[in-house]
Amino acid sequence: MENNEFTMAVGGNVKWRFPTVHPEGRKFGLIAAVITGALFLFGWETVGWLMVIVTIWVLTFFRDPIRATPQDDSLLIAPADGLITLIQQVTPPREMAGPQGLGDAPMIRVSIFMSVFDVHINRTPISGTIKNVIYISGKFLNADLDKASEDNERQHILVERMDGVRIGFTQIAGLVARRIVPFVKPGDIVAAGQRIGLIRFGSRVDVYLPAGTVPRVVLGQRTVAGETVLAKLGDARSVTGVLQ
Repeated sequence: MENNEFTMAVGGNVKWRFPTVHPEGRKFGLIAAVITGALFLFGWETVGWLMVIVTIWVLTFFRDPIRATPQDDSLLIAPADGLITLIQQVTPPREMAGPQGLGDAPMIRVSIFMSVFDVHINRTPISGTIKNVIYISGKFLNADLDKASEDNERQHILVERMDGVRIGFTQIAGLVARRIVPFVKPGDIVAAGQRIGLIRFGSRVDVYLPAGTVPRVVLGQRTVAGETVLAKLGDARSVTGVLQ
């Protein structure tokens, strides 16, 4: 490591900055602000102050903070902010199964539930090339339910590294969410932690771990998109956790 890189990694001075609002959310913030102004203009101050709170929440929902992503090709990085609610061994979704996808053997699925208070910008777990982006219409069940992976509106994304390793993850709409917005398309080259899309107003992201890899997160743990290490490729050492 060069000296300047070492300084940046260990001895650099990092300052906190106020998160920006993603362009996808600015129009919603503007709409809420216009409604708020109209309410005050017509003298409906009580409702107007409630709309002030709604406007602030909308802008907060679409916040897009900067994240510090570990630079290690063997690491799988969390694609979403939220709570680890499910860790299960399942067969891969049929849309991502087969020899050109994740295969057909059972694999571990890690589910991250995002509440309406979490950051909803999703990021890629690894660097590589976007092989597939598959959108599927469906229901809007509670995203915290196991069957949401098969019944809800969702979008599968398959990323392939230069060495051929493939990672699949799925954006799933929930009770309140009604729109999955992609930022990438097949053929795009992405870096680990790069923004790949968002889900509007509460949802979930599933990540499928390749064979021989187990999670480094536990049920009940909170993740930070682009920062939290979900797993290390080829590392089958399990971890345990305690709620406290």
